[in-house]
This record gives sequence, C-alpha cells and structure tokens, in this order.
Amino acid sequence: MVAATHTFTEFILPTPASHPSAITLGPDGALWFTEAGGKIGRITTEGRITELPIKRDGILHSITTGPDGALWFTEFTSKKIGRIPTIATPENPLLTEFTVPESATPLGITTGPDGALWFTEKAGGKIGRITTTGEVTEFTIPAAKCGEITTGPDGALWFTFFRGKIGRITTAGEVTEFPIPPANSSPGGITTGPDGALWFTESVGGKIERITTDGKLTEFDLPNPNAQPWGITTGPDGALWFTEASCVRQPGPRCVLGNKVGRITTTGLVTEFPIPSDGSGPHSITAGPDGALWFTEYYGNRVGRLVLP
Repeated sequence: MVAATHTFTEFILPTPASHPSAITLGPDGALWFTEAGGKIGRITTEGRITELPIKRDGILHSITTGPDGALWFTEFTSKKIGRIPTIATPENPLLTEFTVPESATPLGITTGPDGALWFTEKAGGKIGRITTTGEVTEFTIPAAKCGEITTGPDGALWFTFFRGKIGRITTAGEVTEFPIPPANSSPGGITTGPDGALWFTESVGGKIERITTDGKLTEFDLPNPNAQPWGITTGPDGALWFTEASCVRQPGPRCVLGNKVGRITTTGLVTEFPIPSDGSGPHSITAGPDGALWFTEYYGNRVGRLVLP
C-alpha cells in the first residue's frame, strides 16, 4: 500500500542505548515507557522527557496504568512487579516492588476487570494476578512462553503464546487456548479492537490477525511477509495501529531493521508509514491524548510520534 500523508516527530532519549520497550498512556496525560537499562521514562506531548532510575541491573518490560492511578510494570530479570506514582521524580522515584515466584519471569501486564493487575509469566507457564496491595495469585496454564496480555470485551484476560496460540483466562482462573496456524506461528502484541474482537500481531508470517471471543480467526497478510509486526493498539480513528521491526536482507549478510508504523482497518485495509530514522526497531505503540500515535524505537533510542492530517 502507498503511505498516506503523515508527520513524524522523533525524540532522542537522554540515556544512550536505553532500548525503550513498552509504552502506555498515563493518568496524568503523559506517555510512560520502560527502558531495558532499568529506567522508567516519561514524555509529555510537547516532548519533555524525564527518566526515573529504577534498577541498575534489571530489564524492565511491560507497563500499564493500574486501577489505583499509578504505573505498574514488569521487572523481567529481577522477577518483580514494580509500581510508581505519577508524582515520582528522578531523585525520589517512590518505587514499590512486589516479589513474584522465582520461576515467574513476568513479561506482559494489564489492568483486569476485577481491579487487580494481571501478568504473564514467560518461563513459568502461569498467569499471575496481583492486587494493588501486593497479594499474588498464580494460575497454571498448559504451555509456557506466553507474551503480552490485555483485558477482552468479554471480561476475561486474553494473552499471546510465542508458540502458536492465543490464550483466554477468566478472573476465576478458567483457561481456554486457541491454536493459531501454522504450528510455528508467533503471536506478539494483543489488544481489544473497536469491533469487539481481539487483534494481535503474528511476527513469523507477517500478519495481523483477529479473533472473536468465541474463537473465530481471521488473518490479514501484510505487504511484506517478513515485516515482523509486534506492538498493536486501537487508534483514535477506529483502526488498529501496529509496529513493524522487519529484518530486510540486503546484498550479503547485512540485515537492516525495518522502520514502519502500520494501520489496518477492521475490514483489513493496510497502510504503512516509513519512519524517518534508519534501523529504529519500532516496538510498542499506544494512542496519546493528543490524537497522535506514540511508539518506542528500541534500537533508535527514541520515542516517536505519528500524526495524520
């Protein structure tokens, strides 16, 4: 598809090689994001950036706004769930940490319909639930390697498996799995769409996929089968927006990361928007309060903003 007219703005992060990962809209109207180097970042819609040091030796992954108005995030390597309020400062991040079981390796996190936070355990083969006071409950699932998680329109939690499945868990802990063909498929990001279905990225096949709450699957091929889509969100225009971090082979062994943000309507019409910076590695994406799409550039060390006319 030919890209439509659009405007990109990219904001360089103060910390070199910070590898920004997940991004979410905070209750204060700013965008909050995780950095693999152990920091939480905050950027206003005007581009003012603040970084809060959280961990010296930990990798932070997903982040979400909790039911208590604080930011909650996963500490992948240190195996904790973290919490900071919006009044946190670099000098006083006001960090609270909750330890999860040693095997947990928490990855995705979202606020559930029951007023608790729900998270995936990539290596542990479990879905975790944590209250705002820190009480942790775990639910065993049939397979490991689960990824991102979101609250569905049916009041259940929906999550991806990196090995060919979409999972659903009720707040009572009842688990259902839906196989995603082919067997080596790798669902990544997941979100609830404006049409009442779940939408997710599939990086191995270069697809955006849709699954209804009763398990009916629809696949949409991207123009480049090697697009490697990852993050996905519902935009203010009623379409789904996603990132593409494709590895495009050049002559010889060189691999150049793709730099696109994609848009897909609920009927499957795809538009792609090339990011100005080369090799940026776009990762997570969310809608901002300003009507723009905000995304992280994992290798570009930037946060990007995309505005359509």
